[in-house]
Amino acid sequence: MLRRLHKDQPASFAFSPENQKWAEAQVTKYPEGRQASAIIPLLWRAQEQEGWLTRPAIEHIAEMLGMAYIRALEVATFYFMFQLQPVGSIANIQICGTLSCMICGAEDLVAVCQELIAPKAHQVSADGKFSWEEVECLGACANAPMAQIGKDYYEDLTADRLREIIAELAAGKVPTPGPQNGRYAAEPLKGLTSLTEYESGRTQHNASVALATELGDTVKRIDGSEVPILTPWLNTARPEAPAVEDPRGGALRDEPRPAEGAPADKTGVTEQEAQADSEARPISKREPEGDGATVSSGESDPVPEATSQVKGAETATDPEVEATDDATTPEADTTTSHAETQATAPDAKSTATGAGGKPTENPAPESAAPKSTGSGSVVADSAASEGTKPAALSAPREGGADNLKQIKGIGPALEKMCNDMGIYHFDQIARFTEAELAWVDLNLKGFKGRASRDKWVEQARILADGGSTEFSGRVKKGDVYD
Repeated sequence: MLRRLHKDQPASFAFSPENQKWAEAQVTKYPEGRQASAIIPLLWRAQEQEGWLTRPAIEHIAEMLGMAYIRALEVATFYFMFQLQPVGSIANIQICGTLSCMICGAEDLVAVCQELIAPKAHQVSADGKFSWEEVECLGACANAPMAQIGKDYYEDLTADRLREIIAELAAGKVPTPGPQNGRYAAEPLKGLTSLTEYESGRTQHNASVALATELGDTVKRIDGSEVPILTPWLNTARPEAPAVEDPRGGALRDEPRPAEGAPADKTGVTEQEAQADSEARPISKREPEGDGATVSSGESDPVPEATSQVKGAETATDPEVEATDDATTPEADTTTSHAETQATAPDAKSTATGAGGKPTENPAPESAAPKSTGSGSVVADSAASEGTKPAALSAPREGGADNLKQIKGIGPALEKMCNDMGIYHFDQIARFTEAELAWVDLNLKGFKGRASRDKWVEQARILADGGSTEFSGRVKKGDVYD
């Protein structure tokens, strides 16, 4: 079935602040170099936010994951879960039209939709509340015919029952999903012929229907105040998922937690999980003291350590930290000298050079002054939490800028962001100190932590020495971005 983007598209897309934080957390769940695996949850969240999946949203997510746009478009157009055109404000009804459902009466369900909603698929009803479409097999063949409405299956449907469901939805109700003819799941309609002892102990609904009924917002609908009802994972007040303390910075969240004993990931760990994983990868802990917070960590390689520091700073409520979020701000703190910069970053090996290779004055760092803790001690190295701005160039050197997109994790958007920071060449990135890497991570607006997570420094060292990586070879061949 042909699926194309809608002819009318909005000018732009951006995640809400809450969804942006959620999306960034999802990306960290995937192994290094596999961030593109987050494409489906991020596209789904964009659709939940906007009501349908727009072209700007697909492009934005592709850039966020460092993917070629066509790859993200392939995913969006393949799955029927993604709506590529505006849908009804209450519900979009997806009628399964494949073999089992067609034999059992799917055409009758389509006729109801044509009568009550719109004569053609993908058209929105006159009141803007409903839309419908015919889709390929949804895998509920034993309960044919069926339809998916919102997040749930409505099975064993008849034309009359579908009419009732549409009327209930229009009245602001959420019809109970699952089989509509009295069946518990997919057992014979006349009842079980074996294992009958299990019937006496079963609950009112099967597990899927019970969860949907408990949530009560399984379809996209509008309440009386015309405010969209939040999807289950955005509703932090629901009792079955109480908010818990986030060890990264005390923030509250209701994200699923890793299983006991499983390796802790970057989305947050419990004390038990951190202890279980401490030998494999020490976890940084944030301990509130007075008006600020310090970050301490065990021994680990520089890249994970920098990442943990960035994540801690990102969740802090310190306005000084938040002030560094704008990666494109050209102004620097001119009260700090070049010598002071080198004092806070002793590992720096060279100064910046301008066009033609001539040395230029290094912009002063934007790191904040040391903070006093509640006990009266001073956090001596502010670069550890906020970083130090690396040496920048006012323009590329003679011969032009390096193609930073040869570094895996840097796409067109991030390359422009680096250039706006005064970073044009591989050797600049290769010389990043730990504090400079932390600053860059903090100032990649919308991509925080990407430099550490994708190991930019290690890749840049190879490329700066004239070498190549598997990824840079693909870029040179035009297999990526072109």
